[in-house]
Amino acid sequence: MSPESAPSPVTMDKLVSLCARRGFVFPSGDIYGGINGFWDYGPLGVELKNNLKALWWQRMVRERDDVVGIDSAIITHPRTWDASGHTDNFSDPMVDCRACKKRFRADQLDDAGSCDSREGSSEHDLTLPRNFNLMLQTRIGASEDAAAVAHLRPETCQPIFTDFKRVREVARQKIPFGIAQIGKAFRNEITPRNFTFRSREFEQAELEFFVHPSERDKWFAHWLAERNRFHEELGFARESLRNRPHADDELAHYARSAEDVEYLFPFDWQEIEGIHDRGDWDLSRHTEYSGKELSYTDPDTKESYTPMCIETSMGVDRTCLALLCNAYEEEALDEGEVRTVMRFVPEIAPIKVAVLPLSKKLAEPARELERRLRRYWNVSYDESGNIGRRYRRQDEVGTPFCLTWDFESGDDGCVTLRDRDSMEQERVPTDELVERLRERLEPTR
Repeated sequence: MSPESAPSPVTMDKLVSLCARRGFVFPSGDIYGGINGFWDYGPLGVELKNNLKALWWQRMVRERDDVVGIDSAIITHPRTWDASGHTDNFSDPMVDCRACKKRFRADQLDDAGSCDSREGSSEHDLTLPRNFNLMLQTRIGASEDAAAVAHLRPETCQPIFTDFKRVREVARQKIPFGIAQIGKAFRNEITPRNFTFRSREFEQAELEFFVHPSERDKWFAHWLAERNRFHEELGFARESLRNRPHADDELAHYARSAEDVEYLFPFDWQEIEGIHDRGDWDLSRHTEYSGKELSYTDPDTKESYTPMCIETSMGVDRTCLALLCNAYEEEALDEGEVRTVMRFVPEIAPIKVAVLPLSKKLAEPARELERRLRRYWNVSYDESGNIGRRYRRQDEVGTPFCLTWDFESGDDGCVTLRDRDSMEQERVPTDELVERLRERLEPTR
């Protein structure tokens, strides 16, 4: 994928405004001024996010016989994080400004801006760097002693490793096989920024795929290709995606290789998914700390070994943000008019179909059509304002198709189907609607 391309046509200010105005995403606790690093998904945003997760689950789990899924607890045994290294090493180097009292990551001082609290200087008066652990702490039960301290999971993969033996046995899987999970994770980010890109609460879609040591390179290449194919299926243009291999000096200490899928956001190229060769680090560490053997014995060859792990980890919120940026377009029409249109691919569009009666007098049959279509898809109904304005509202939230019930529909049994992208219209018999829409909304690969 090409690393060079033009910047996104949408600005973050425009996107944040649209997301709040149309109910995609807005600050959590907005009536109290919000809370930094936490976001709520509104009626359209939750549909977009759920559609993305459903498509990921379909491709990664349901269409494969070598992957099974789990849903693990957000709080797990504290020894999990000792074994994984998070307790001692999951930290960022932080500095504080003695003048303005703001805190910054020591490796991101270019983003610190100027200090407005020093006389005669705009430079920050910074302390020496010190490590700040990013895990969010909580307490379990009524006790206040140290034994009751736990952490919200900072990543979703560790419970997959602790559940590896039980899941493999109950699912009757042989190596190679994978365990997938979609779930929440929490990190005490000091400087949440770029809208939902870097938050304190976020969602991950992860696969841990366990392989024989001799096949780790083959499976790394396989999953890198599969994940690239998935992002192209989401509608990302090739020029807005790239793969970036990790240099030797940025690899995690346990990783043999790693490659990021990056999207060109309005604020720069940034990772939306990582593919990593984690080796046998995790299973070996949990074997050591738990005293439970997590190696695997091949039933055919009788060879015993600790499987290597190939990981794919997609940031759900980051990918949703990339989808919003990618879909946004301001299209010039005749006579200087501009329409805002969100060009989501049909599979992830929050609303699939809108039913629009030409007049409120036609509400009864239009409502009946809406109820029939709701059995198959998320459908919107709108009878407010002129038909052109209603089309524009649907364009702005990315609805692929609008159906207009007019004064002829009761006689000829047809409605007008309008395509969001081309704005072309055609008359379609109502008894053919489900089949015709299914062809366009559920294309086969």
